[in-house]
Formats: sequence, C-alpha cells, structure tokens
Amino acid sequence: MASSSEMYFTRLQNGNDVRGAAIETEDEKITLTPSLAKYIAQAFVSYLAQKTGKELSALRIGAGHDSRITGPAFLKACMAGFAGTKAFDCGLVSTPAMFQSTILPESDFDGAVMITASHLPFNRNGLKFFTKEGGLEKPQMSAVLAEAAKMADADGNTDEAGFPVCDITDNSAAESFDLVSIYCTHMMDLIKKEVNADDYDHPLSGLHVIVDAGNGAAGFFAGRLLKPLGADVSGSVYLEPDGTFPNHVPNPENKTAMEAVRSATLDAGADLGVIFDCDGDRGAVVFSDGTEVNRNTLIALLSAIIAKEYPGSTVVTDSVTSDELSDFLAGIGIRHLRFKRGYKNVINKGIELNENGEECRLAIETSGHGAFKENYFSDDGAYISVRILIEMARLRKEGKDIRSLIADLSYPAEDAEIRFKIAGEDFKDYAAQVLKDMEAFAKADARFHIVTPNYEGIRVSFDDEEVKGWFLLRMSLHDPVLPMNIEAKEKGGVQVIMDRLSPFFAKYDRLSR
Repeated sequence: MASSSEMYFTRLQNGNDVRGAAIETEDEKITLTPSLAKYIAQAFVSYLAQKTGKELSALRIGAGHDSRITGPAFLKACMAGFAGTKAFDCGLVSTPAMFQSTILPESDFDGAVMITASHLPFNRNGLKFFTKEGGLEKPQMSAVLAEAAKMADADGNTDEAGFPVCDITDNSAAESFDLVSIYCTHMMDLIKKEVNADDYDHPLSGLHVIVDAGNGAAGFFAGRLLKPLGADVSGSVYLEPDGTFPNHVPNPENKTAMEAVRSATLDAGADLGVIFDCDGDRGAVVFSDGTEVNRNTLIALLSAIIAKEYPGSTVVTDSVTSDELSDFLAGIGIRHLRFKRGYKNVINKGIELNENGEECRLAIETSGHGAFKENYFSDDGAYISVRILIEMARLRKEGKDIRSLIADLSYPAEDAEIRFKIAGEDFKDYAAQVLKDMEAFAKADARFHIVTPNYEGIRVSFDDEEVKGWFLLRMSLHDPVLPMNIEAKEKGGVQVIMDRLSPFFAKYDRLSR
C-alpha cells in the first residue's frame, strides 16, 4: 500500500534524477519544496551508508547548485539532510564538477548532489545524485524517493496543502568547499600536459576564445580556466550567474542561444566560441567563420579528434543522428552505433561496449551531452571544449585549422522535428499501436525502406527519383508525445515526405500537432 507521502516524491522522478516546479507560475503549481529536498537528501545519505558500509560520521558528501534563484534554499535543505555526515557546501558550481568531486583526490566525496534543472525554465529546479560509479540509475532513484517518503511519513508533519514539511536549520558542521578551483586546476593540468607547449604554463597563448555561459553556472570557464592558460577571453558574454536567464535560454540546442554566441564570436574576431547550458554538462562551439558546431557537427568534430588516437573505435550516439554523419564516421574509420534518445541510455551503452571488449571512447547525444571514456564517461561541456581547444593548439603548431577535421562532412538540405501530441490516459499503449501500424504502412509502400538495426521507434529511409532522406518516429521518453524527426537531401524534401505520410496520420484522431 502506498504511503501518504509517496505521491509527493514519486511525481518528482525524471528518469534518474529529480525535477519539479520550485516557484509557482500561472502555468505550474509548486511540486518541489525545500522540505521534500531535505527528506530526499536524508534518504540519499541512507543509500550511501548502505552502499559503502560506512558509519554516517565517516561519509563525505557534497552539494552545489547552479544559478537558479531557488538554488541557495535547496542547498540549505540538502545540508540539513546531510546532518551527521562530513558535509561540504560547494556553492555555485557545475554538474560535471559535482560528479568529479567523487573522483578527484582533493575532495574524495562518497556522494554528491547537484541542484539543477538544466535548461528548463527559471521556476523549475531539481536534484542530480552521484557516487564514484557515476549518476544514480532510475531504479536507484526510485528507491531513494521511496525511502524519503517513509521518512516523511514517520515525521507525520504536513502543511495545509498536504505537502510533507520539516524543520530546515543550518547545518553548522557543514564546511565550505571551493570545488570550482580544484576542478579548474584539474582541467588546466590536463591542457598543459596534452598541448606540451614551449611556454608550458600558457598553452593557449595566442588563442582568442569567446565564452557564453548563458548566465548559468559555468561562467568560471573563461576567467578561472582559460585566461590563466594564456587565452584571450575578451568579448565573452553572460558570464555572471542570473537565475532569471535574462539574455537567452542556456541551451546549446536553442537557435537564439547559438546565434548569441555566434554573433559574439564574429564581433570579437575570435578563434572559437564556446557555449554551455545552465549547469555546464552540455556544450557546443562556434568556429571563427561563424559555423555552428553542435548536434551532428559536434559529434563529427569530436569523433575526428578521437580517430587520430583510436582508429577503429566506436562512437555511440542517440537515434536522431543523420545519415551524413554515419557516412563521415565510416570515412574516418570510426564505427557508428546509433542507439536511443536519453543521454544516460547513450552513456550506459558506451560503458557496456567497453565492458564487453569493444573500444568506445565517446558516447554523445545530439543535445550536447558528451561523455569520454578517459573522463569517467561524465557528460561534461567543459571537457568537450577542453578537448577541442587542445586539438586547436596542437594543429596550430602544424599550421593547420581545426575546420579541416570536418571538411568532408556533408549536411542534409532540410531537417525538421514534428511532435504529435497524444490525447487520453493510455497514451503509451496508443503510441505503441501507432508505431506498429507505421511499420506495416512502410512495408506496404515500395518507396519506403525500414532501417535496421534500429533501437528506438521506427526509422524509414527514402531513396527514389523524387526525394532522398529519412524519418524516425518514436515515443517520447517522458511525455505523451510521438516526435518525428525528418531529414531530406533536397530542398522541399521534408514537405514531400510529410505529404506521403499524411494519409497515415489522418487515421488517428487522438494525434494533434
């Protein structure tokens, strides 16, 4: 039987982390409160004690937050939940740094919590959890939330709305911890070693790099990491944390955000522009000529860097990558495994390949979540940028331009994503039936060719006299939506493909765009 508090915690689960509305708006009621966060932090402590076999007083646990305006309140709640442990307040920090806190010897935390909702609107917040093995998986997150509900039920205190409530007092034993400095030193040492410049301590001298942090948590990348290495970071924008995100959404997939860093890079005449999402676990770059390097282009660039040292290795991506990317990877001797959407799905597949003896150095989603084997498969926007900057510095010694690495990459003429909303409660069953029917529809038309292997939804290619391209129809990971990604090699091809599919979708009255 479900506990009285269970629904308040279970509805916060978003895969392997916690997400909720922390500020009420016209569209959303509050679902995540500091009291809930304290109980979840307490439950995480219990999980760590059981996992490590350590007494509470011996557990080292840290927490930090991004620039969201509710971050400090949730950090205080987590510190209260860590009472009885060796608790460390890491303040404003990036998600990758919080994961690295469990790895770096200077911190050596048994567990870490990052308070963030990534690129979501300002009123949202959430919690991500890490151990030395990486982020919690979905079943582990479910167990932590179930334990939090039990703790809340044991206290038995609720507010007028029925939310579990508890006292949140300052944890006087918690210590401030400058994790950003340790993380930056770690990254700087890596750059110095890999570039091995004549001026060893300033390997980025002569490089002009623009950083756009989107007023998130990764603004430190410019002044505390790049500048000490000799890089010119003048012209960088939106480095100051501001949880209202006044300039643009901190999201490398967002067109406005990419145009902002592109414009800043061109205006400054910089060699490279770098952009991060709010908590720093995703990134993208812009070349000096304004070329936006995100999604398929970013995957191609990072794969080309890897191919020099690990020819024949595998790169795992999500399901919506282009045919042109697959052709490019084959041309540079890299095996492409197109897997599922969801950065944890992609990363876990990369880890699995290595465990089974297949070399995988990079697992990356088109969203900009990119994880390298040598970096503990942590999705880290700063590390992505560091790998690119190292390669730029190396190529400069040879008189080469980094753009040459992807000169052979081609692009579709058009692309689009169409999201079909599904009405009704049984949307998962309905979506499964639509996908099954689409398979039959495609098999019955000689112009359609079902792509195999395929690990998510149904992917269909077109290759005839009128249009060449493909589409992927799949079920959303979390929402009652059937997203359909389409790419075409000819202008106007997306509309041709949609016209061919219109008779199919016309049969489903529960689907709407």
